[in-house]
Amino acid sequence: MGLFDRVSRVVRSNLNAVVSSAEDPEKILEQTVEDMREDLVQLRQAVAQSIAAQKRVEQQYNQAQTQSSEWYRRAQLALQKGDENLAREALSRKQTFTDTANSLKSQLDQSTNQVATLKRNMTALESKIAEAKTKKEMLKARARAAKASEQINKAMGRVDTSGAIGAFERMEEKVMEMEAQSEAIAELAGDTLDSQFASLEAGSDVDSELAMLKAQLAEPPALEGTPAAPEALPASTTEAVDTPQQQTPVDAELEELRNKLDQI
Repeated sequence: MGLFDRVSRVVRSNLNAVVSSAEDPEKILEQTVEDMREDLVQLRQAVAQSIAAQKRVEQQYNQAQTQSSEWYRRAQLALQKGDENLAREALSRKQTFTDTANSLKSQLDQSTNQVATLKRNMTALESKIAEAKTKKEMLKARARAAKASEQINKAMGRVDTSGAIGAFERMEEKVMEMEAQSEAIAELAGDTLDSQFASLEAGSDVDSELAMLKAQLAEPPALEGTPAAPEALPASTTEAVDTPQQQTPVDAELEELRNKLDQI
């Protein structure tokens, strides 16, 4: 392959690429339909001109036929009058118009066929234009949808979905961590409050016992020989025993502790 051919191919490929990239489907469709309309207008003009030409040929043919018939009638009249030379001249004129009529008849047949062909082509073009209009709207809608889809795909391509998903996962973990931390703080706060109340309750018992011990230490100890106050016996016991028993020192001290506990 020569250098010129290679350069020519490169130039053609670049031009084709530029043209392809510059083609807008909607504009091309509109222009195509407009071109077809212009073709239809020209075709209609051609049909009209062909019909007009056909009518002119038809008129000339009819005139030639009329002249041929007229000169034939004159030839008959000349023979009837006994003028053979005049009849021969009339027949000669009649033959001329007959030949002209035959030639015009051939042209008329061709013109008729041409007009019929042009009419068929015009009808076919009208159908194609109607079909093209319908397809044009459909293709334009498809082109718009394709453009919109292309733009969406490009936008989706620019979005880093993996990074976005990773960010959402990180935020979800962070929210879960914050919730767990909040629950832990609430639990610790509840434990502290419970422990404070527990300390208060425990302190009350200790303070009570301490006060009782202080009271015990503040009272003078009872003498060993001093009889303690007799312990009240239940009614059933009093009825059963006729004579009260004397309390021991241990019983007296026990009774004293009981009284102190009752006073607290």
